[in-house]
Amino acid sequence: MKRLALAFGLIGLAVAAPALAQEQMTDPDYRPAVARPAYAADGPVVVIDGAHRNFHTVDGRYAPFAALLRADGYRVRGGTTPFDAGGLDGVEVLVIANAGQPEAGGSAFTASEIEAVEAWVAGGGRLLLIADHAPHGAAAEALAARFGVGMGKGYAFAMTGEVDLTTNLSYPREAFGEHPVMTGRSANERVSGVTAFTGQSLEGPPGAETLLPMTVGAREAPDLPTLQALVDRLDGGAAAEGALEDLSTPALPAQALAFRHGQGRVVVLGEAGMLSAQRVRYPDGRPDQRFGMNTAPGNAQFGLNIMHWLSGLLP
Repeated sequence: MKRLALAFGLIGLAVAAPALAQEQMTDPDYRPAVARPAYAADGPVVVIDGAHRNFHTVDGRYAPFAALLRADGYRVRGGTTPFDAGGLDGVEVLVIANAGQPEAGGSAFTASEIEAVEAWVAGGGRLLLIADHAPHGAAAEALAARFGVGMGKGYAFAMTGEVDLTTNLSYPREAFGEHPVMTGRSANERVSGVTAFTGQSLEGPPGAETLLPMTVGAREAPDLPTLQALVDRLDGGAAAEGALEDLSTPALPAQALAFRHGQGRVVVLGEAGMLSAQRVRYPDGRPDQRFGMNTAPGNAQFGLNIMHWLSGLLP
């Protein structure tokens, strides 16, 4: 029987399963390099949220992204304060990556925090909101909805054959439009390609521009056990059409969005690993597997361009 843990295309699912013994860690060998830093000194203050049970934090799984931004001249620090209690003070770009649900479930953010973030963006703040596969979509859903963004909240995947599927979603250059995030400040900064490692699908508000259009035919399973059940049924010889219909739904149209909100700007990503650099170690001696900016070089430029657009370097 095929297991999700055995396929690199499903690496994000493997590391999400608590029963598995492999170790997910920041890749210590990743060293970001920026050929032409955006800021020589005193760049914008970027706060990576760490006050909401975040799976990705400035000193943890998003340390590689923080290092990339610092190499570009941004001043990066972690956020430890609720957004309605001073957590937005002095912040120029706010990054929220995979906030976690409280023990009782529901939103990672209080209604007061959501109102504070919306008002801050409307007044000129810049927000990068990242929510990955379940349960992170449910944790961020209420905040996203305040900006008109819909979330699939499950595990997005694409079929690679009659019975094979992958959650590694590759976006080639040909799929991109001409949004400044994709074209950059020069030809050297045009994004050559992006790879997402698992994640959910998104739908934007009116006027939002799609940065990463979801793979044609992509679908979404509501949770990891359901996705595993789908793999097992396909592996067992079940008809693909029926299995897909029973255990998944069509994915929403995007995995990355950009739009203006009042005087501010917002980018929403349906996958967090693309802006990390991580490694998975297995206890049985299998070679380490890497995912993120350390295996998909175009992802780093994508991340830089997102920040350049949010901070106003790009129109």
